[in-house]
Amino acid sequence: MMMMKSQAALLGLTTLAILFFSGAHAAKITFTNKCSYTVWPGTLTGDQKPQLSLTGFKLATGISKSVDAPSPWSGRFFGRTRCSTDASGKFTCATADCGSGQVSCNGNGAVPPATLVEITIAPNGGQDFYDVSLVDGFNLPMAACKSACLAFNKPKYCCTPPNDKPKTCPPTNYSRLFKTQCPQAYSYAYDDKSSTFTCSARPDYLITFCP
Repeated sequence: MMMMKSQAALLGLTTLAILFFSGAHAAKITFTNKCSYTVWPGTLTGDQKPQLSLTGFKLATGISKSVDAPSPWSGRFFGRTRCSTDASGKFTCATADCGSGQVSCNGNGAVPPATLVEITIAPNGGQDFYDVSLVDGFNLPMAACKSACLAFNKPKYCCTPPNDKPKTCPPTNYSRLFKTQCPQAYSYAYDDKSSTFTCSARPDYLITFCP
């Protein structure tokens, strides 16, 4: 579910929600865990720019934690599950592991399958863009499944050449399956029309796991 402070818009997701609130500065992104298990959020800044102050952390059930993002900024967030540290001190997760060997992801993205929140923060109070993406699969709650691209690695599923245009890479039966369950989530590479959302006036964001 995604909601504005005074107006709600149902997303149709049972595992992840975004709220945004009007603010007056660079965005504050707050993570809240309503799952019955611990989630380890990870953050990844795009375009090779400096990472946020927190690139990974532990979030127990019922706990919230905030991260400040500058303006402009673009990146993604993901929730890792079933994480542990072995005898050698290496930290790993069963789903959405970022491969850093630490709680902090340090510029590494999530290994699919992983449910993603993608946010682009505009400069000077311009129009932000955000979406929930299942293009890399789905990993929350505990069950995990691959996207068709990850499973089959074929151009018609990955929207890679020669299927790298909207006309040559339409939805597939696999992406439609995700779309049926999560109508407003990003289900394949060219799913912009029904799955990318905007807001202005320097909003803050709340990302909720298991809303």
